This record gives sequence, C-alpha cells and structure tokens, in this order.
Amino acid sequence: MSSKFIVGLDVGSYSIKAAIAEVKKNSKLALVHVFKVPSAGMRRGVVDDLGETTRAISQALGEIRQISKSAVKNIYLGVGSPDFKSQTGMGMVAVSRADSEIYQDDIDRAVDASQAIKLVGNRMIIHRITNEFIVDGVNGIRDPLGMVGNRLEVRSTIIEAFGPSIKNLTKCVEAAGGEVAGLIFSPLASSRAMLSRNQKELGVAMIDIGFGKTGISIYEENKLLHSSIFPVGSGNITNDLAIGLKIGVNGAENIKLSLGTALAKEAPSREQVDLTKFDSGSRGSASRRYIAEIIEARLSEMLEFVNNELKYIGKQARLPVGVVLAGGGSKLPAMVDLARQELRLNSQVGVPNLSELDIANSELMGQAEDPEMACAFGLLLSGADQSVTTRSSGKGVHQIVKKLFNIFTP
Repeated sequence: MSSKFIVGLDVGSYSIKAAIAEVKKNSKLALVHVFKVPSAGMRRGVVDDLGETTRAISQALGEIRQISKSAVKNIYLGVGSPDFKSQTGMGMVAVSRADSEIYQDDIDRAVDASQAIKLVGNRMIIHRITNEFIVDGVNGIRDPLGMVGNRLEVRSTIIEAFGPSIKNLTKCVEAAGGEVAGLIFSPLASSRAMLSRNQKELGVAMIDIGFGKTGISIYEENKLLHSSIFPVGSGNITNDLAIGLKIGVNGAENIKLSLGTALAKEAPSREQVDLTKFDSGSRGSASRRYIAEIIEARLSEMLEFVNNELKYIGKQARLPVGVVLAGGGSKLPAMVDLARQELRLNSQVGVPNLSELDIANSELMGQAEDPEMACAFGLLLSGADQSVTTRSSGKGVHQIVKKLFNIFTP
C-alpha cells in the first residue's frame, strides 16, 4: 500500500506555510517536513492577483512534491478574511417516541434544524459546529443519545464566507496542481494546534496575528463562543514605520524585526538608529523610543478590536486562562506584556501542541515550535481529524456525529 500524506497549507499575505505528515499504519502522524516560502497576490486573506498567487503556491507545492507527489492531492487549506461571519443557530424538536427516549433520528432532526439558515448573495457555509445539546431545559449535554426527555434542543455555530473569495483561492491551488481535501477557517485551525481541552473548558481566547489580518477564537466550557477576523496585522506596523520614518517598506520591515518592541517604555529614548543602514535612500536617524511608539500605537488598536469582540459576548476581562498569542506578530518583544496591559487578561505566546505527532529529529522539532506555524499545524491536525471521521464511516452514524462534535474541541 502506498503511503498517505496530509498537508496543512496556510496561504498568507506575506508567506505560505506548510506542514506535511505521513499517516502510519497505526494512524499515528509522522511529521516529515515544515517550511515557508514567500507569498504573492494575497491581501488580507483574499486573492487579488490569480496569476501571482498561483505561482507562489506552485513553488510551495514543488517543495511538497519532493517529499511525495501524492501529498499535493490531500491538502487541507486555511481560509479566512474579514468577510467571514460567525452566527449561532438554535434548533428544537419534540422527541418522537412514546417512551421519550432520544434516538439518533431525533438528534439528526434537531441538528438539521439548528443549522438551517438562509444565505444571502454569494455566501457559502464553511463550518457547521454543534456546540451543545439541551434536553428539557438542561443544557451542556454532549451526547443525548439514549437519554429521556420530551424536548431536544441544539445550539450550533455556523461560519460562512463570501463564496467567490473561497473559490478563487481554491482555484489557485488547483491551477498549481494541488487538490483541496478540505477547507478550514484559519482561527479554528490555529486553535486546534495551540489550545488544550482544559484551556477551552476554563475559558480562553486565541489571537493569531498574521501579516495582513488577525484572527480570534473564543472558547468556554469546550464551546466555541465566537470567532472573527480583523483586516489589520503586522504588515500594518511595517507600513506605519515606513510612513513615520520616511523609509522604504523593506527597510521598515527590517527595523521592525531587528529593533521593534511592543512597549514603548521599554525602548531607550536616547539611543538613535541610523536609518541609512536599513535603507540607503533614507536620511537621518530616529530614536528607538519613537520606533516603539509607532509599533505600540498600531498594536494597541489591534488589541482594542479584540477587546470589542470580548465585550460583545460579555467576556471582557473574564477569561480565566486569558489569551494565547500566535502568528508572526506574536513574536515581537514585549507583545505579551502589551496584551496583558490592554486586555486585562493573562497572556502568553503559544506553541503548537506536537504530542499527536511523531517527530524524528530536533531540527524538525525546532521548526515546528514556531508560533508562526500555528495555522499550518492546525490544518494538518484538523485534516487528520476529518480523515479519521471518513474512515469511521462503516462504524455507524452515532460515532461519526460524536467525532464531528469533537473536531474543534480536542
């Protein structure tokens, strides 16, 4: 039997990140390769140049083919842009049996009722996630099969997006020679890799700061409470520095990565930075404190967006675990301190949970522990979840429903 590979592919505005694993006979995943290549033709999670994006993805798929030509036929693709919407659906049915015992057909009817929504325009549903069952007013039930009750309710989360945006990205992958096995909303993928079941039970927010966008997912009692994407990211910091310092974008990016910090008070006010070292066309110098003030202003704005989302669902400063940061923007010095200050919550930079993977060497382990790879690893693990669900199709509908219920609550 030929080997089976699963690929998690995160196509960002600045870089394309991929994680490839081989599925062993015992269904254990063996990580074989992790990498990133420059991206092009993407803006805030949306394709704005089909040709450029296809060429960039082709480069990534070329590297994947060096591992296995068949691997590009099983890609789990991260999708997410500010036009994504998350909404809660409720469904209620009367239990059909005279003895009031709940059977699988009752569960199916209630789930279908909770996920029946009308889509407007060119919208499409990406995820239907069952959060909880409620039997005769008693909520928090994970599996009501066999219980006794007269009324069965279901609370679901439906995540939808603008269809053409999704189809354009999928088209680029297919034009580059790949096949998309599944679409995963990026903030959910990052949560799958970075958050433990215990964190989701207690209450936590996952914040993934990318180059062109920032994603957030909020959990409590192992339920997805809310998820969204903001159209700002670490690339906005680079643009702010370019304007404020009157320097080229490449020079501004280098300054951000080499000298940047998220808290201005931690930067020395008297230390001057010679801008000509970063951009030969620029003139003069700027203080480290001024550079940090530009960075902090933009990051504070991004965290204000997060705070508004927490306030919207009544969880502002009310998550026991706090926030877990991921993405390239999370690696800025003092980012944790700024998040703690602005959100009034415990904050930490997350590391992908690699316990579900066999990793052969320390070099691969080091690459995998990068918080910038959170989404790629989440896509890989989510792909493995869905593969298990598919293989379980012969084991009965009940087991499939239970697996689908747990995909995003590891």
